[in-house]
Amino acid sequence: MPNSVRHVLGLSGGKDSAALAVFMSQNYPELNLEYFFTDTGKELPEVYKYLGELEGFLGKEIVRLNPDRDFDYWLKQNNNFLPSAQARWCTVNLKIKPFEKWVSDTLERGGSVTSYVAIRADENRTGYVSSNSNLKVIFPLADAGIDKQGVYKLLNGVGLGLPEYYDWRSRSGCTFCFYQQKIEWVRLKERHPEAFEAAKSYEKESRDGHTKFTWSQNESLSELEHPKRIAQIEKDYEKRLSFQQKRRKMNPLLEGLENISVDDVYGIEESKAMCVTCHK
Repeated sequence: MPNSVRHVLGLSGGKDSAALAVFMSQNYPELNLEYFFTDTGKELPEVYKYLGELEGFLGKEIVRLNPDRDFDYWLKQNNNFLPSAQARWCTVNLKIKPFEKWVSDTLERGGSVTSYVAIRADENRTGYVSSNSNLKVIFPLADAGIDKQGVYKLLNGVGLGLPEYYDWRSRSGCTFCFYQQKIEWVRLKERHPEAFEAAKSYEKESRDGHTKFTWSQNESLSELEHPKRIAQIEKDYEKRLSFQQKRRKMNPLLEGLENISVDDVYGIEESKAMCVTCHK
């Protein structure tokens, strides 16, 4: 039976899944791993660039999975109610369902699928859980004791480094991801103004549909982009960053091992600030 046993590894364009791919290629070269990326069509350009660099390193194609219906379709199905941390219909319809469809033929034929997920040793959470006993999910980084610092070492050690968006953003995923911090919205406006305007248009559709949810907590993007508000957000960010940089210098064991992420600056735990399906 063809493809009766499959080993799959999902890449998000983020650091952890990239490090897992490096780890698996170095430690389990005998595995015929299939790499995949679930493409919502709303990703950052930097994500696609990094995926290309990963393909070069791995020497294998990263299969692009596309949802049957796009974000706009599902937004209408949800009465123009924007997705949120409490209602992540985007993750379900644009990430999980395309993956389940991709492996469904193997499972329906009685085959097995092992999915390798990039949860680190320093994280207290689980990833995607399937009700099908033939779909097994394992966490090699956690099992090997690899933490956030270890991820940086893996990527730097093979010359990949981090995706370019880590200079201004803590996560991969859609350009309008609701997990973004306010400074990340400001940087999105600076670097990808067309994506920022698209996010604003979704807010307008949501308001026209009589929902009050905004991408950024407690204010709309139209309010957030006001020059005085941007200056306030940037000033607050720089103050917090300076504080974290001083703390980092007090611990020379950490210096140079990892960047200070936006979430680090705001003292937010990754497990509370991102979706493991989208951002690993």
